[in-house]
Amino acid sequence: MSVDHEAFAKDWIEAWNTHDLDRILSHYAEDVVLTSPIAARRLADPRGTVRGKEALRAYFAARLAARPALRFTLQRIHHGVGSLCLAYETEDGRRAAETMEFNDAGEVARVVATYAS
Repeated sequence: MSVDHEAFAKDWIEAWNTHDLDRILSHYAEDVVLTSPIAARRLADPRGTVRGKEALRAYFAARLAARPALRFTLQRIHHGVGSLCLAYETEDGRRAAETMEFNDAGEVARVVATYAS
């Protein structure tokens, strides 16, 4: 399945900016794997890996609760084959990029999040 990267990016950003957890999670596969240095810190696990949609729900819910003003501004979309990378900035000026790989159903199956120092 081909994913419309522009539409995906728009919906993903809007989902985060409205803090709609179900809408955010609608982008992810049941067996999604997310790796992030923030997850490493928050989970006290150097691997920084969140596995599965229910674990991702808990992780994202905690993130939204901790940052009620959280807002993303999309900076650019990097297009890949079966993947994309979204570069964005948060409301407090942090810069991030998330590389997302899609499964055959067009859901995000793997995410690697990176942050500017």
